[in-house]
Amino acid sequence: MSEKKMIEVVQEAMDDQGIEDQVTAVGEFLPRGTIGAGEIGGLVGSSAGDLAGNMVGSIAGAAGFIAGMHRQQDASGLPRRMLVGVSPQAVYGFVERNRHTEPGGLIFRAPRDKLTVKVHERVSVRVLELIEDDTGAKIELEGSRIPTGPHATEVFKALGH
Repeated sequence: MSEKKMIEVVQEAMDDQGIEDQVTAVGEFLPRGTIGAGEIGGLVGSSAGDLAGNMVGSIAGAAGFIAGMHRQQDASGLPRRMLVGVSPQAVYGFVERNRHTEPGGLIFRAPRDKLTVKVHERVSVRVLELIEDDTGAKIELEGSRIPTGPHATEVFKALGH
């Protein structure tokens, strides 16, 4: 889905839910640690499967990657995929149903004037930490650094990173 289309579908969801604000950037995010957990699961599955041969090792590696991702996502308490929108006033997170339709319900709304944003660079992802200044509560997400993958770059730019 293009950046323009993501902005449109998130704005429609906000309008439908009675949120009076205008997003300027939207990106696709996963719960923090999803890709790393998948990579570890893939290594474990592949190593175990290699004992039975290359084909089994490949299948077990893929299954381990998927299992690792799902386990991490379930542990995070966040949906597996999210569309995160940024406006001058707030950062919004919505459940992403699929990449072609309006997102589901609002997961979080973080007012930017009470928010500290931290970004950590990893090999294939950038970690986004949204920290509520008064309580220290965190929302931890990761967005792809791969240019052809799911879009997250514009959200980082809109948040000054």
